[in-house]
Amino acid sequence: MKRFIPFVKSEPRVAVVRLQGVISASGRGALNAASVGPVLERAFRRGKPVAVALLINSPGGSPVQSALIGAHIRSLSDELSIPVYAFVEDVAASGGYWLASAADEIWADAASIVGSIGVISSGFGMVGLLEKIGVERRIYTAGKSKSTNDPFLPEKPADVKRLKVLLEQMHDVFKEQIDSRRGDKLADKDLFTGEYWIGKQALELGLVDGLAHMMPKMREQYGEKVNFVRYGPKKPLLRRFGAQLLGDAVEKIEERGEFARFGL
Repeated sequence: MKRFIPFVKSEPRVAVVRLQGVISASGRGALNAASVGPVLERAFRRGKPVAVALLINSPGGSPVQSALIGAHIRSLSDELSIPVYAFVEDVAASGGYWLASAADEIWADAASIVGSIGVISSGFGMVGLLEKIGVERRIYTAGKSKSTNDPFLPEKPADVKRLKVLLEQMHDVFKEQIDSRRGDKLADKDLFTGEYWIGKQALELGLVDGLAHMMPKMREQYGEKVNFVRYGPKKPLLRRFGAQLLGDAVEKIEERGEFARFGL
């Protein structure tokens, strides 16, 4: 109630936003512009926070959604002159590091996984399986490139070549983002290979600004009486009562696989 009483100074307020999970345009619980945008708006605009702290635990995902979320963070920070601090928990890799790079400062645990500045495309080829069960693939298109990289057909060298060009172009966009946000802090420009490091090494390479956890660091910055206000997406009614659908289970398996790539 203090902040509503005239002439009584209230404690500094730090808005805390957790960005956890795979970054994807769809999927229950996924990080994307639609799910994160309203949370960021509330965090930046309510109660005049002195700073916004991002708790990041993400193995990455969609480059477009990563860019949209990162741009939204920067837009709000610049508009309202509110500094942003990113705190890496288990992992901020690939798109997860893109989100961290939107902050003014990045802090990590000594054992956090950081980096993986690269682009990946993966899938399965099912040609042999179809042959074994006697299924014939039939597909008709208008436009010679309409059926590229079909998993039910043998790979075509031209399709693979075109995909690699697209991946390189996406990688260039990713590198431009990191270079624009942290170029003057990076110890080595050859960090865009897709390799990742633990927090202690990431600090030496300039990928993070220091090793610290959110609450003690924010208290060091804004005083012991700092008030932490946490913001997150509103859960659907059924999920509040623990209801789970098959789709949720599948998505959790996929998310688990993404984290497993980094030994987590």
